[in-house]
Amino acid sequence: MHLEQAAMAAPRDLIPHAHARSAAYGLREQDVMDVMPLAGADLRCTLQRNQLLADHALPVMETLYHQIAGTHSMVLLTDPEGVILHALGDDDFVARADRVALRPGGVWTEERKGTNAIGTALALGQGVQVHAGQHYLRANQFLTCSCVPILDPQGRALGALDVSGDHRSQSKHTMALVRMSAQMVENHLWNQVHADAVRLHFHARPEFLGTLVEGLAAFRTDGRFLSANRSGQFQLGLSHSALQAHTFASLFGVDMASVLDHGRRAPGALLTLRLPGGVAVMARPEVRPQAERLWSGGAAEPARAPIQVRPARSTGLSGLRYLNTGDPALAQAIDRVTKLLGRDIATLILGETGTGKELLARAIHHDGPRRQAPFVAVNCASIPESLIESELFGYEEGAFTGARRKGSPGKIVQAHGGTLFLDEIGDMPLALQARLLRVLQERSVAPLGGTRQVEVDIQVVCATHRNLRAMMAEGSFRQDLYYRLNGLVVRLPALRERSDLAAIVQRVLQSGTESAAPPLPLCPEVMDLFARCAWPGNLRQLTNVLRTAALMAEGDTAIRREHLPEDFLEECEEVAALAAAPATAALPLQAITAAVIAQALAAQGGNVSAVARALGVSRNTVYRHLRAQAAG
Repeated sequence: MHLEQAAMAAPRDLIPHAHARSAAYGLREQDVMDVMPLAGADLRCTLQRNQLLADHALPVMETLYHQIAGTHSMVLLTDPEGVILHALGDDDFVARADRVALRPGGVWTEERKGTNAIGTALALGQGVQVHAGQHYLRANQFLTCSCVPILDPQGRALGALDVSGDHRSQSKHTMALVRMSAQMVENHLWNQVHADAVRLHFHARPEFLGTLVEGLAAFRTDGRFLSANRSGQFQLGLSHSALQAHTFASLFGVDMASVLDHGRRAPGALLTLRLPGGVAVMARPEVRPQAERLWSGGAAEPARAPIQVRPARSTGLSGLRYLNTGDPALAQAIDRVTKLLGRDIATLILGETGTGKELLARAIHHDGPRRQAPFVAVNCASIPESLIESELFGYEEGAFTGARRKGSPGKIVQAHGGTLFLDEIGDMPLALQARLLRVLQERSVAPLGGTRQVEVDIQVVCATHRNLRAMMAEGSFRQDLYYRLNGLVVRLPALRERSDLAAIVQRVLQSGTESAAPPLPLCPEVMDLFARCAWPGNLRQLTNVLRTAALMAEGDTAIRREHLPEDFLEECEEVAALAAAPATAALPLQAITAAVIAQALAAQGGNVSAVARALGVSRNTVYRHLRAQAAG
């Protein structure tokens, strides 16, 4: 359903017209409708068919629910046919809602439920609020519901977002929250679909760039129009279908080549454009790698089709609230981070390798005001020392032998407006630490081989497993950089220290399944084995073990010991033997870890990469063990 179809009825006539349609469907106000929702295979197929929508909407639903929690309400996501896919709600309201099938599988079309916010919003293609007695069926008149359709980048309904609650708790702000949340989902989808297009962020007021109300428009590198979000269509004064006849030049009076050149010379810099009606707007072109390749004479960009290709499967671990699975130490870290969201305070995440430091960094970005800008991750330990400077700071054409034509903007510039995540910051060479400090102080970066300074606006999140204070004492980490980065320091507990192992296992299995069927459970023997494991690779190791076991257990009723990787079982037996040895009853964890790595090295013939893969740890962890062994 397109935007130009949205105003089928004037607001004051909306409810009477909806009631007339309900009567025409043969419904009676006193009817008690069949409330049996979709279930079993039918519901699983519906969920699978709408996975793309759910991947983008669930994190937004969590944020929306956090805003309305405690108001006897619930947040609902539906498909375009009015079938409820997911629900989050207050415990005291869920039982009442369940009586009228306001739960996953419930079908809330006007044909089935009469006038209601979900069915009526999808029928009209516009946001609708239905309060108490405005519901056609008396059974539903205890509700007040606010619903907004979610549109794909081509303007067609993908589903709807709804907040339903006790009519006595109605808030005048609910509809606005739902509208904003639906637009947030649409923008997430829009950004993904047009990730490789030339994207224009624009608004008459520059302070609104990067916010939910900014206009977004996507173009091919030849200037052909692809799509615009709701705000973009509103500012341009044209519907999606009308915009299809336009090019960048016909809309803004500037040819696309000039914009591409501007984006190459000054990434992230604003320019002034004029809309078809003559209104001046501030705009920031965003040119992704595929367009960058075209500057160097790459192949022509193919026309992008509407959403059809399923994206990489989401783990679901997107927001801070979702990361909290019940462990008190982790909950405390998340609470501290949440209080400083959007305050431009540098965050330093400490924890062993594999504890989920990047997951937390992505959640900080996702829940903060920069969520629609880039999240750029750099692993300082995985990039060779000879390349990390050019990767991080960028370089001009001809800066060194082998440099790409037209140069490269570098990771810092790519993160402009968003978040730069520097993983394993303790492994950054000392000379580059000084350059990074200068960038953070001056908020600008000079690419290698160039003299110009490129201004950058970034949120910085760093992570390390190292003891930076000890490194400062030995002179391998700059003290001034340390105090620049540790505005907020949080420590993630190791997996063996956490009290929520069962919840983590369930999350990993749910995120890893590729079928509509629910994930297999763990038999008690395997769960007991997991509880006793030292998990030197932490969450990364657990994820690898579970995904391998789930594949091995296909066709079975549960994941059993025989489905686990053999090297993992050998590791568990080795650790158990060491822990049980009388002379080493108080064996330190470092000794256990060293023994596990030594045994894996022997099994893999000294192949460090194979050991790292088997244990689910980084190669640096194995190399550190070897260095410590040589020094000891």
